[in-house]
Amino acid sequence: MWWADPNLASPGLLELLDERERGRHDRFRLAADRDRYVVAHALARLVCARAAGCDPGEVAFRLHCRSCARDPSKRGDSHGKPHPDGPARGLEISHSHSGERVVVALTRGVPVGVDVEGVSAERDIEGVAEIALAENERAALDTMPAGDRVAGFFGYWARKEALLKATGDGLSGGLGTVRVNPPDQPASLTGWDGPHAPERAWLSDLDAGPGYRAALAALTGGPVTVATHDATPLLDRSASGRG
Repeated sequence: MWWADPNLASPGLLELLDERERGRHDRFRLAADRDRYVVAHALARLVCARAAGCDPGEVAFRLHCRSCARDPSKRGDSHGKPHPDGPARGLEISHSHSGERVVVALTRGVPVGVDVEGVSAERDIEGVAEIALAENERAALDTMPAGDRVAGFFGYWARKEALLKATGDGLSGGLGTVRVNPPDQPASLTGWDGPHAPERAWLSDLDAGPGYRAALAALTGGPVTVATHDATPLLDRSASGRG
């Protein structure tokens, strides 16, 4: 697990991105969105290169959306979960960003998904909960103290999205198809609707600091040992051209 601050964005990191990534970066209207994007994608390439023992420029990513791949009318290779290629083939990666948090998760051979969400009271959680949460999840949320419900909702969201990112379905797989236990309890998967549910999945909350909820999922029976790193030195060295 590698955590970073989007304020570390720099022209040096932008040079690490490939042509497709730079094009996506340039289409963001807000500078904050561009900063989060470049730090997440540069860091993903850097940690893969570090694990593979190669230069970051040798790392490529294949994109694959499992939901689109099941529909012949759609293309599942133009977006979706990044799969490291080149010397980094065999690694599994996931990244997420929100507010002042950027996170990258890396494993060897085990599909992984990570999600971080800024807790926002401005969002209409009541409306979204009707779609994202199962009936029993909404009932559990309603029993929480009023001051905890917004954070509780984003706890649900982070857990579900981490699982969907691990499978490669992403949000198109439907948050409502995945069921997890209440956010005031240790994270676990309690159900998955449909024929494409993983045979096994490990799930854990992450400490992203005040005002955030985050979760990590891996498609394994576990247990999983999580090592957490500060990405600042790695990003600083790359931004300054020191490798």
